[in-house]
This record gives sequence, C-alpha cells and structure tokens, in this order.
Amino acid sequence: MEAREQWGTRAGFIMAAIGSAIGLGNIWRFPAVAYDGGGGAFFIPYLIALLTAGIPLLIMEFTIGHKYRGSAPLSYSRMSKKTEWIGWWAVFVAFVISTYYSVIIAWAMSYSVFALNQSWGEDTEGFLFGEYLQASDAGQIGSLVPGVLIPLIIVWIITLGVLFRGVQRGIEIANRIFIPTLVVIFLIICIRAVTLPGAALGLQAFFEPDFSAITSGEVWVAAYGQIFFSLSIAFAIMITYSSYLPKKSDITNNAFITGFSNSSFELLAGIGVFAALGFMATQAGVAVDEVVAGGIGLAFVVFPQIINAFPALSGLFGFLFFLSLVLAGLSSLISISETYVKGISEKFNISRAKSVAIGGGAAALISLIFATNGGINFLDAADYFINQFGVALIGLVEVIVVAWFLRKLPEFQEHANGVSDIPLGLWWRVCLGIITPIILGYMMFSLFVQNLFRQFDTETGNYEGYANSFVVISGWSVALFALAAGIVLSFVKWKNKPELARRDEGGKK
Repeated sequence: MEAREQWGTRAGFIMAAIGSAIGLGNIWRFPAVAYDGGGGAFFIPYLIALLTAGIPLLIMEFTIGHKYRGSAPLSYSRMSKKTEWIGWWAVFVAFVISTYYSVIIAWAMSYSVFALNQSWGEDTEGFLFGEYLQASDAGQIGSLVPGVLIPLIIVWIITLGVLFRGVQRGIEIANRIFIPTLVVIFLIICIRAVTLPGAALGLQAFFEPDFSAITSGEVWVAAYGQIFFSLSIAFAIMITYSSYLPKKSDITNNAFITGFSNSSFELLAGIGVFAALGFMATQAGVAVDEVVAGGIGLAFVVFPQIINAFPALSGLFGFLFFLSLVLAGLSSLISISETYVKGISEKFNISRAKSVAIGGGAAALISLIFATNGGINFLDAADYFINQFGVALIGLVEVIVVAWFLRKLPEFQEHANGVSDIPLGLWWRVCLGIITPIILGYMMFSLFVQNLFRQFDTETGNYEGYANSFVVISGWSVALFALAAGIVLSFVKWKNKPELARRDEGGKK
C-alpha cells in the first residue's frame, strides 16, 4: 500500500469539501424548491434544517473519517465490524450516481459550445430530446449518441486524470481551480441577470414570503431534503475526505464553513436563476410562475430560451452559464469517485493507480448506457430511486446506528471537541439523536408509501408515468443493487487490513 495521503492545507480540504457539496443540484434544484416552499419564508425552515440536521451530520461524518482514518467502509469497520456494510452501501450509491452524473456534465459541456451561436434554435425542448439526445421511448436502449459520447469521454479523462494524481497533486489542485472559477463565473452571470429588464419581477417572486406555506409539513420535509442532498451527506464523500485531515484539524469549524458556503452559493444561484426567469417572463408577457421549472428542464430547456432573448453578448453569457455547470459537476464527480477509489484501494490493498483504473474504469463503461438513445429515461429513473432510496435511506440508517445502537455520539463529541474551537454540546446530540431521525424517518415512510402504492393507482401512476416493469428494472433494482452489493462486499476479507495507529489524543488502536 502507498503511504497515507493528506491535504496540503486546511484550505485545501475546505475547498474540496465545498466542491463536493456544490453540484448541479445547487443551481437547478434549490431555486425551484425555495419558490415552491413559500419564497422568502422558505428560508426559515431551510436555516433550521441546516442548523439541526445539515451541519450536525457534517460534523458527525467529519468526525468518523478523522477518528478512524479511512474510507467509509474502513471507518465503519473500525467503528464496529458489524457496520462495515453501511460504508460499502454508501460507496456503491456513490458509484451508481457517478455513472449518470458524468453524462449530465457531458450535456453541459456540449451546451457550452452550442451556446456560442445558440445552435439549439427556438424550439429548445425539441432540440434537447430530439436532435441532441435523440431520445427513444422508455425501456429502449438504442445506440450510442455521438454528441453525448464524445464529451462523456472527455469528462472521464479529466476525472480519472485528477484521481490518478492523488489528493494533494490532483483533487486539491483541481478544486483550487474549479471552485474559485465557478464562483467568479456565477457572480458575473448573476450581475448580468439582475441588470436585465424584468429581473426585479423575478427576484420579487423568489424572495416574497408566503408564510402560510411553512405551516405545511411537506415544505419542512422539502427543506430538510434540500439540505441533506445538497451537502453530499451519506454519499461516503465527507467521511473519505475527512480521513485525509491532519490529526489536529478543527472539525466543527470546517463543518460550519462548508455548510454555510454551500448555502451561500445556493442563495446566489437562486438570485441568478430568478432574475433571469423574471427577464424571460417579461419578454414573453406572462407571470413568473409560468416559466419556473426545475431539474434538467431549467438548465437545458428554459435557460437556452433565456439566452436566446438576451439583448447582447448572448453567446458569451450562455457559454459562461454552461461552463459553470461543467465546473460544478466535475468538482462533485471527482469527490463522488474518490469514495470508491479509496474504498477499493484499502479493501484489496492495491495502489491508487490500480484502484482508479478498476473503479473509475467500471463507472466509465457503465455510463455508456446513459449515452444511448434511451439513456435519458434510464438516467431519470436511476437518479430518482438511488437518491430517495439510497442516499436518504443511508442517512437515516447511519444516524440511527451511530446514535441509538452503537451510542457513539458522546465519544464523537469528545473527539471533535478535542480538536475544535467551537465546542459541541447537548444540542448536537439532540439534533442527531432525535430531530434528524424523526424528520428522515417521516421522509422515508412517505416516499415508500407514495412509490409502492402508486404503482397500483390508475390515476397517479408511477414516477413520471413509467411502466411498472421499467420502474422495477431501472429504479427499484438500482437502489437494491447498491444495498445488496454493499452487504456482499462487507463479507469479503480485507487484504492486510491497515491498523488504526495510536492517536495523539489518547485513542485506542
């Protein structure tokens, strides 16, 4: 095995942690969730969710990685041999996500070129699904689409190249370039957006509070869900990254900086997106709510329409917008991929180069499925089910096992307080032991009921109206694969399992 790596500086770790948190979802998911959740009033449950679930969970995962000095599987194995499967479950969820996330980055890469002369034309929706993706019906695979395949290969060359170079010379340097560049580009976009005619109308729609909305339980669940997903919790990322921290690292401070930096970028994204939507609504002579969209529809259908209507330098600002998606996506993809690169390397006692080739190579090959004619449908189903019944469910299991069964919170609190300026108190244990399990438990129960029973409901039907067979194969089976693979791999013996060195603060081997 190679010598254990660590971050060159604390700033390098924070930059990487922020890079893993700031992803495509911050740009196209948060603005729509906030708008639907009561506009300005949504920031009340959002901030509470950040302080009672987001940051406490970040602190817990930072502490696990820092204390046990390994990937998620190794850290859980050192915590308790019976919990190693949780770490592998998270790693396989990250693996699945990397296979299709890379394809979305490839779309953004293509669109950054299309933006230069608005080659998507007037019918941006028809261009996306027809001319560019050449989409077929759900369940059909079809052939590889060259326009997606070529940028996808570039995405994987960049990602695997960074991973091959390691932590300091690869991941840290990449994030030091990507994240500041992303922030600067998005600031330029926001400044331009707020100066467009009608921008004030969009910002009013985004910030105007509807306090009646926050009396709905669904809005609170949405706030906790947004915080949970946007901070990359339960992806095995934060455990992996914090394992590279030097022994004397301020865990609590790092968690607060990461959490608030991510939320600040989400707020910036909301301002930029809704200023642009206000401009679009003004140009079309309609209300803002008629042009609001979320997901890939916002990025690859609505924004090209906005760029078409730009009064000047439309090609430049279109290029900058999609370049920001590429940078956000690459920083997240690198962190997601690092989880299984490190896990494989430690489990089988092989070099980083071999682990990158095996794990990254497998992810790159599987991603080809999503670059076919039917790829968009497979991507949509896999993304929904792996996030809802992979990431969210792991988070629930993780916090219940750690807080209730292993009763590790007092021990983790002592460890974090030993190296942190901001001491953890009773609030941290209450948040993780009571508030977070209740909220996540309610979320999971609602999602299971909704998705299990609507297969038999002729009125609502399956997610996005897909056939039962397609949902089972492309949705449920993908989520179950991650769990099953995690359990199976936990039974495989470690090849020269690395011992946990005695720590300066008096911890045990």
